[in-house]
Amino acid sequence: MEDSPTKAGATQKLRARRVRASQPHGMGKRSTSQDQSILGVDVFQGMLTLERRRAERSSKPFILMLISVLGQNGSSQKQLQDIGSVCALASRETDLVGWYSYGATIGIVFTELGEGQSGAIAETLRAKFGLTLRESLGSAKADSISISVHIFPQVWDREQTSHIADSKLYPDLGLQGSRKQFLLAIKRLIDVFASFAILLVLSPILAAIAVAIKLTSSGPVLFEQDRLGQFGARFKCLKFRTMYTDCDSKIHQEFVQQFIAGAQSGTNPEATSTVYKITNDPRVTTIGAILRKASLDELPQFWNVLRGEMSLVGPRPPLPYEFKIYEIWHRRRVLELRPGITGLWQVSGRSRMRFEEMVRLDLRYHQKWSLWLDLKILAATPKAVLTGDGAY
Repeated sequence: MEDSPTKAGATQKLRARRVRASQPHGMGKRSTSQDQSILGVDVFQGMLTLERRRAERSSKPFILMLISVLGQNGSSQKQLQDIGSVCALASRETDLVGWYSYGATIGIVFTELGEGQSGAIAETLRAKFGLTLRESLGSAKADSISISVHIFPQVWDREQTSHIADSKLYPDLGLQGSRKQFLLAIKRLIDVFASFAILLVLSPILAAIAVAIKLTSSGPVLFEQDRLGQFGARFKCLKFRTMYTDCDSKIHQEFVQQFIAGAQSGTNPEATSTVYKITNDPRVTTIGAILRKASLDELPQFWNVLRGEMSLVGPRPPLPYEFKIYEIWHRRRVLELRPGITGLWQVSGRSRMRFEEMVRLDLRYHQKWSLWLDLKILAATPKAVLTGDGAY
């Protein structure tokens, strides 16, 4: 991990030029006024985001180390500046050192990790930089330093029912949220009032559907299914039951695997166009087939919207076993967005689109999000439901 003094000096000059060129004003400039070796907040978080995008495609891991001082005050900010200088000298030229949070947290991104387990490498780095800081700053100051390590891509525990993604690896999402806080608050108000009104107005239809399900097949009216929401939080997604009880999910799991791999051409040999959804599913009841065709089976999800687990507009929430076989970049549709009842995919072809096309539409929605885009999608949804295009 050590570089020669000459190389370290050249590295600091390179970083200083990069900061001055990329961050001419604002917080980044203030954060580098006393130590040009420490990247500003916006520059550091921007480069962290780019590194995450690179790792999503290459599958090469990186480690984010965060260093803070207990008791945030003026003296701790000065101490953090000293910590940043020490870390810049101790890091390699491929590593990034900067303000993760100005005046509060120094961040280091370690790339090109080489051979070995990321977890073991992370702990080695934690120990090394802890010792370096102790030797440079003294034991008294070192005792007040907190060091945490965060590995990307994450190794998800598939059996953990409440797993949340490590938000420390996604500071850009929090920044975007703060900039659009007012608009997001309006989006949430629309979700609450619209979903409440829909449930109230459609209550006679909901009751009729419940009676029809109960009279035509045994089992509960509602079907609860584990789904993944924003940052991977699990929740119970509600639907009207459209299948016979105690059905084996193996058929769907095998289909999902083929669909994500791009090998599924539909199960109906007489179809004139490719369908990426199971057709003629023997597990579906007669009433269930009608509900699915009209998308009425998803009406109970307005209750999920009321509870804040979903939104009116957003990507469809995936199943845990579906997420398990996602490529790393596919996960962004889950981690970056609150799931919705309708979205660009539903009004753009639904089950006639390939999986990667669906993912790209979800990511495009996140990049281009606005209240106006939500309203356009909501306006286009009734036509997609009434025509039943791509619904099975």
